[in-house]
Order: sequence, then C-alpha cells, then structure tokens
Amino acid sequence: MKKNVTLKQIAKELEVSVSTVSKALRDNEEISLDTRQKIQAFAKMYNYKPNSIALSLRNKSSKSIAIIIPQIVNHFFTKVIQGIESEANRRNYNVIIAVSNDSFDKEVLNMETLVNGSIDGFILSVAKETMKKADYHHFYETISQGVPVVMFDREAAEVNCDKVIIDDVEGAKKATEKLINSGCKKIVFITTEDFVSVGNLRLKGYMEALNENKIIANNSLIIKVKDELNSDEIEEFIFNELEKLLETFPDIDGLIGVNEFYTITAANFFKKKSIQIPEEISIIAFSDGDLPKYSYPSLTAVSQHGRQIGEASARLLIDKLEGITPEENYQTLVIETELIERDSTK
Repeated sequence: MKKNVTLKQIAKELEVSVSTVSKALRDNEEISLDTRQKIQAFAKMYNYKPNSIALSLRNKSSKSIAIIIPQIVNHFFTKVIQGIESEANRRNYNVIIAVSNDSFDKEVLNMETLVNGSIDGFILSVAKETMKKADYHHFYETISQGVPVVMFDREAAEVNCDKVIIDDVEGAKKATEKLINSGCKKIVFITTEDFVSVGNLRLKGYMEALNENKIIANNSLIIKVKDELNSDEIEEFIFNELEKLLETFPDIDGLIGVNEFYTITAANFFKKKSIQIPEEISIIAFSDGDLPKYSYPSLTAVSQHGRQIGEASARLLIDKLEGITPEENYQTLVIETELIERDSTK
C-alpha cells in the first residue's frame, strides 16, 4: 500500500502553492484544467485522502478546540489565549495553539492538519497574507464540513461565521479626540497597508475625529508601514518617514500608532531627537500590553480587552459545539475599547 501524502508534499513535489493544490482537489475552475488533472492524478497515485478521518469522526467530539494566531510575540494575542483557555477549561475543553506567522500557506496547513478528527472547532485571527490574497477557501471548506469557526480581531467579512471584534473605529476616534482636546493639531497616524481590516477601521476613526473637529485631514501625516518589512526594517522605515515629516511639519504635536511596536518605535525616534513627550508631542498606542505600560514615559493606550475577547470567543464556539446556539445562527460580538491614560499625553 502506498503511503499517504500530505497537501504540503503534493505542493512541493509539483512546485505549486498549497492553495493551488487545495483548489485543484476540489475541482475549482480558478485552476486550469491541465493543472487540476495533473494534481488530481498525483494525489490519486499517492493515496491522498483529504480530511478522511475528519469526515468519519465528525460526530465524535474530542473536547478539543484549536486557536490559530498570526504572531506569538504579541501581548494582545497572549491575553486572548488566556481568556480562551479560562473559558475552555471551565467547560472541560482542551486547547491546542498554532501560529500562522501571518502566512497564508501556514494558515491553510494548520487547518488541514488540525481538522483531522482531533479538533472540534477553531478560534482564529486571520493572517495578513490571507487578507492580502482575499482567498478564504480553507475557511469555507472547514465550515462546510460542520467544523465551526470563530474569528476575532482580524476577520474576513466575506465569511459567515461567529466573530468577536472591538469597535476599532470608535477606539481610534477616542484616541484622536483625546489628542485634539489636549490641544494637538498636527497628528501623525501610523498604520498598516490597506488590506489589513483593523488598520483600515482605525484609520477611519482617526479621519472621522478630525472631520468632526473641523481639522483638515492631511494624507502626508499618515504613515502606512509596508507589510513585507521585518522588525528591524520597520524601525528604520518609521524613523525615515518621521524624519521626512519633521522637515515638512516641524510643528507635529500628536501621534497614534495602530499597534504597540509602531508606537514605541515612534516614541524612541522622538526621544532620540530630544523632542519631549508629552510636552512637545503626545503619543497614544493601540493595545494595552506590557510594552506601553513599562516604556518611558509610559504610553497612553487604547485597551482592546484581549482576555474578554478570548472568553467571548470560546463561549461562542463551545455553545455552537454543544448545540446551545443553532449551527446557522452566526453572531458578531463587539467589545468596547477603553482609553488608559498614562504619561505620554497631557
């Protein structure tokens, strides 16, 4: 008997992506007929059986749920995991954690590997590369097999499933209005590229706050960090962009970053330039983790209540698994943000 091959092995052998293999095996017409036939013939020859165990065991609960997060070194995701584990343990469910590293292929492989009968459902935050591709076939396929999915933080609007999010627009408005009310008029906003949902929503809140306070928005004050950069490159990029902005707008007096890393990097830039925080520039971060709390000066931050998001996500998933809520009844829970004021604002 031939040994079973995996989705990843087929992709590597035929020099195509995991997504192409997955779609070809489902006879998706996005893939050319020739490529589909080639992949299907190879899979048949080497005894590939997608999710065969999952299909045979779907009615048997393992009392285990999987979390897939984009990054492991992120305080927000750590808090979410704590919340999920707390609720799962209370209801006698085991938790397995996987990391996508913001990779589309890794996210697909994590789901392919875990949905093998040993996992009852998923809680996940969508990888950046998945959002960039806007390819959600692995979510549709998983849900269609009767495996429930709950998305938190970064979610795909096109996918019908339970979701737990914060009001990103309102959180960014609160932060911007805090700076405006303290006298700031030239506020820099450091965000992600446009395809990341939370970055877009936070940018929208920033723009709305400026408009409502009759401050003309200036796109030159918006810095969009390129997704392909690593942490060292991000620091260099933000430093260079802020250096250029200071030449044009020496009166910059406020800054908001959509995550801790962007914001602390910006704060370090101003400290190196001997620009006083908050006397000359006030700074606010999104996500109230340890870094804003223990940086110097400590940073005012928009708290996302990660633990509460985790508890709510686990509750939605387990209620679905135990039949407390109907299979087709999808909910979107919105967790309110809170502005934690510290030393970086007036």
